[in-house]
Amino acid sequence: MAENKQQEVTEATKGLNFVEQLVAEDLKAGKNGGRLNTRFPPEPNGYLHIGHAKAICMDFGVAEKFGGTCNLRFDDTNPTKEDTEYVDAIREDIHWLGFDWGDREYYASDYFPKLYDLAIRLIKEGKAYVDDQTSEEIAAQKGTPTTPGTDSPYRNRSVEENLDLFQRMNAGEFDEGARVLRAKIDMASSNMHFRDPIMYRIIKHPHHRTGTKWNVYPMYDFAHGQSDYFEGVTHSICTLEFVPHRPLYEYFVAELADESYCPRQIEFNRLNLTYTVMSKRKLLQLVKEGLVAGWDDPRMPTISGMRRRGFTPKAIRNFIDRIGYTKIEEAQISMSLLEHAVREDLNAIATRGMAVMNPVKLVITNYPEGKTETVEMENNPENPEEGTHQMPFSREIYIERDDFMENPPKKFFRLAPDSEVRLKGAYIIKCTGIKKDADGNIEEIYCTYDPETLSGMPGASRKVKGTLHWVSAPHAVDATVRLYDRLFSVENPSAETDKDFRELLNPDSLKVVEHVKVEPFIAENAEKGKKFQFQRVGYFTPDYDSTPEHLIFNRTIALKDSWEKVQTKQ
Repeated sequence: MAENKQQEVTEATKGLNFVEQLVAEDLKAGKNGGRLNTRFPPEPNGYLHIGHAKAICMDFGVAEKFGGTCNLRFDDTNPTKEDTEYVDAIREDIHWLGFDWGDREYYASDYFPKLYDLAIRLIKEGKAYVDDQTSEEIAAQKGTPTTPGTDSPYRNRSVEENLDLFQRMNAGEFDEGARVLRAKIDMASSNMHFRDPIMYRIIKHPHHRTGTKWNVYPMYDFAHGQSDYFEGVTHSICTLEFVPHRPLYEYFVAELADESYCPRQIEFNRLNLTYTVMSKRKLLQLVKEGLVAGWDDPRMPTISGMRRRGFTPKAIRNFIDRIGYTKIEEAQISMSLLEHAVREDLNAIATRGMAVMNPVKLVITNYPEGKTETVEMENNPENPEEGTHQMPFSREIYIERDDFMENPPKKFFRLAPDSEVRLKGAYIIKCTGIKKDADGNIEEIYCTYDPETLSGMPGASRKVKGTLHWVSAPHAVDATVRLYDRLFSVENPSAETDKDFRELLNPDSLKVVEHVKVEPFIAENAEKGKKFQFQRVGYFTPDYDSTPEHLIFNRTIALKDSWEKVQTKQ
């Protein structure tokens, strides 16, 4: 019978990652009464980044897959770094990724009274004591992984003295850093986290929810497991750096739990991405020092930055699904994999349009002056249901300056003297001459057109090797384009220990291009969140600062990965 049951579990867990397999096995065994309740527990001390997105997809995703629930719990135990701005941003990011916590929004601060009462109980049971030593003294007495620690001189204070001191700590009688509350466990433990860990410290700073009610705040290791227990969390899923913390998590939870219900901690590998940093401390430095334009700067690895840049929730979730979850801390994941997922999704949904980044005027000398006609353009060849739009065509147009060469090399299939190209969606033209300024720069290009080569005309099927994008000059709308690139110039900034990480910022991570010429259709549809593919150029989205009077587009990503090619050659 046991073998049959194990076979059933094995069959049911095929195709699941290892976390999902463990959850499926617990549900099969009827643990916690067959309930599944996960939680996502961010600290409201910064904006979420792509690494948090991986955790969000796991915490909410596994609950969705097995019909459970996922709580959103803000780990607000350090009021000096927390802000309601971060709370609001976290909520928005989770919703944008496609997840919802319903009415299950909680805060560690919800449990401050219960945690305080538990601390009092542990003091009374001789399991906790007040230590007057400095943080440096405590650290020095911890020992090393191979040598035991040394007992604090205050370890054997009486219960009465510990109770009195802890209550006075919370009453605000002592300065910050003057005293801490420590758990009395084992200073010789092989697990350094068991060597009388700090449970509470004094912080005299208003809390964003509780104001000045508290002067002592619980440490993460004490608050986290208990908060899980208070909420009925069955599976506490976190990243691998918490593996050595797990025994302490279980130690503290055991002070509350029994055999009928106990949260289970499971760890998976973190997401490390090339050409960026995942430290919230470093990201905050970039923001505060003005090295980026805020947490939602499109160069940042934050979810809000990626949203502003034009990334889609589907692309991020597909990327996370592909890299997967393991118990092995992997090397950095290539940014190119994320960008591939973004291109893949945008190719399917982005509306096509014409924009000329570096314009030069082209005059079609045999086209009637004053005449304007319209040509039909596909909105998305990947999805014919998206339909078409009309684009004006006239005697004077703009093309890319780089699409013309006076003395071209072999296999240059764009425009050159006496050569022919097709204007996308319109006619075949032939270069007949150019006009230069006093410095030798090309001011205008002169061409003739073949009126029989428009779609539906007898010569429409005539073939030429080059096709160019273009915009009618009288109808073009000026726009500003922000070209974003990798935030750092080195693959792993954290590995460059001999340099300050700020020295490694990519000086070309943002380039601003003015007077880009866009077709009227793009200008008329440039609402927030719209995804465009500028033909032959890349994927773009209107920036939050964009207005009808001053169009601003962010380049989400280029059409091809030039970075990967550069790295391959090096």
